[in-house]
Amino acid sequence: MKDLELVELALQARKNAYAPYSKYNVGAALIAENDDGEEKVFLGCNVENASYPCGICGERTAASKAVSEGFKRFKKIAIAGSSEEICTPCGICRQFLYEFNKNLTVLCASSKGNFEEKKLNDLLMCGFGPESMQ
Repeated sequence: MKDLELVELALQARKNAYAPYSKYNVGAALIAENDDGEEKVFLGCNVENASYPCGICGERTAASKAVSEGFKRFKKIAIAGSSEEICTPCGICRQFLYEFNKNLTVLCASSKGNFEEKKLNDLLMCGFGPESMQ
């Protein structure tokens, strides 16, 4: 799948966001692979809650969907926000994604579809993952 196609999917996923408090809609599109080598795209959006800590970001929604279906090898994710600035993952999402691939390619997009490619380990310097727990 081409990067622009993945960004377009993230922009589409953003339309389902529930963000009545921040008014900042985020969509994510994650390419993941299962143990059989099958690739699949998982979409997610942010879902806010009146009890703010109960909300979940689009990236973690997509990642949780992937893991719940047996897809634990994350290959690439596109994230699109609702401003003209590119949307990068928050700190919690960076750590959450790091668990599955510290070298994950992250396409950070604006509401207009402009995007920049980044590597997760550059966004989360000195992160820790499964290898840190041994």
